[in-house]
Amino acid sequence: MGVGEIAGLIAAIAFAVLAGFMIYPLIRLGKMFDQISQTVKDSGEHAIPALDEGVTTVKQVNKSLEDVNRISAAASTTANNVGALTDLYGSFLGKPVIKVASAVYALKSTAQSFVAGRANGAAETASEAAGAKKEA
Repeated sequence: MGVGEIAGLIAAIAFAVLAGFMIYPLIRLGKMFDQISQTVKDSGEHAIPALDEGVTTVKQVNKSLEDVNRISAAASTTANNVGALTDLYGSFLGKPVIKVASAVYALKSTAQSFVAGRANGAAETASEAAGAKKEA
């Protein structure tokens, strides 16, 4: 056996030892990839029902929002109708009420001035009578 053959033999043994040491990490790496693929598969199996439930929830929320939209539209229509009715009553009853109020105010002012005039007239008559008694 020559020097070259011995060197080749040593190199082959070193490569075999190196390959033996590399087998264990490669086996562990393969197991890790198997676990990762199983996790991804399980996640996919659990994600699909969760997505289905999410879609169902969104549909129910949309249905509820449609109901809320109908209710708010009805409330808006009711508010508009009440506003129109208020305007109608205001225009229908407003002018007559103002006329009645002004007539009542005019009667009140007239009655107060009449009463004040009679009181002034009675006071003048009383002072004239008192002055006449003093003279007599």
